[in-house]
Amino acid sequence: FNPAADRSAPPRDNRPQHPARPGGGYPQNDRSDRFERSAGSDRFERSTGSDRFERSERPAPSQRGGAFAQPDRGSAPFRPARGEETGRPQQPAVRPFNPPGKPPAAVRIRAEEAAQDAPDGTRLNKRMAELRMCSRREGDAWIERGWVTVNGVVAEMGMLVKATDVIEVSEQAKGEQQQQVTILLHKPMGFVSGQAEDGHQPAVTLINPRTHWQSDTSRTRFNFSQLQGLAPAGRLDIDSVGLLVLTQDGRVARQLIGEDSEMEKEYLVRVVYDSPNGEIATDVQAAYPAERMALLRHGLSLDGEPLKPAQVEWQNPEQLRFVLTQGKKRQIRRMCEQVGLKVVGLKRIRMGRVVLGTLPVGQWRYLGATEQF
Repeated sequence: FNPAADRSAPPRDNRPQHPARPGGGYPQNDRSDRFERSAGSDRFERSTGSDRFERSERPAPSQRGGAFAQPDRGSAPFRPARGEETGRPQQPAVRPFNPPGKPPAAVRIRAEEAAQDAPDGTRLNKRMAELRMCSRREGDAWIERGWVTVNGVVAEMGMLVKATDVIEVSEQAKGEQQQQVTILLHKPMGFVSGQAEDGHQPAVTLINPRTHWQSDTSRTRFNFSQLQGLAPAGRLDIDSVGLLVLTQDGRVARQLIGEDSEMEKEYLVRVVYDSPNGEIATDVQAAYPAERMALLRHGLSLDGEPLKPAQVEWQNPEQLRFVLTQGKKRQIRRMCEQVGLKVVGLKRIRMGRVVLGTLPVGQWRYLGATEQF
């Protein structure tokens, strides 16, 4: 195709003559040279006399030779649907993905639960968590990578172990664990501890270089990879402030909020007293009955379960000091409601042996290398 040659060629005079206009061609608005279907063919061609190519000259696919020859599909024999010729039932077009050799998730979960309670041993990842080597999820990841041995033999996923078995982890696992960070945040009011809810931001959004406390003595340097898997170990509701621990280390999380955790958490709680004579906001200590204070220390129940004994004492006439070893949802507020107290301010100042100290509101620091909960 040469556009320049086409432009230089003289105009053609062999256009068809209009039957009613001798010596003249078709008018410009005449559309008789449109594509017409040729007889016996499913291809379109220009009407006779057109100055353009005829599409019917192109051979049908079945007439082409070489590698591009194709059979005439109009005469293809009828093929029954898959399974009809053998009488077998047809399979659905879309089937759930299930890798070969792996049972469905529900079956695996039931098998894991049964293995944990098996009389001849404990599931390996559970045993590793009990020994505070790692979390169960972390243990599964190490086992999958071949970083765990039992009695000198590389462990397998889901295996059962006994209390006398020797469990060891590789240097790669120890090195990875040393890179995990634990962060102490002075959570302000208006932030939720975990996932975002009702338009409120999670506290983890405050962890960035701008809010890092300048007086932090840790030598750890901030990296955005430290935000991966960073989760709160013990919640603080949206109206509460104070010490919030966020960690990547499953051992720390189990130590603080595990089922068998006895970790102390200390709070300062400002209250008002809904007395029979009206609400009392000043010198609440003088007006509050001593028997109710005793009930607050021990004797209340939440969610149908009796609470463990708590240390509760007056810090000043309007403020109480709580020391709990439990962590039920909104526990202090619900305890106070049962004995006629209304919480107007709540601040957590200690978890175990780690204190909030002078950490400013909205700022954070790393857990020191020598600090332990």
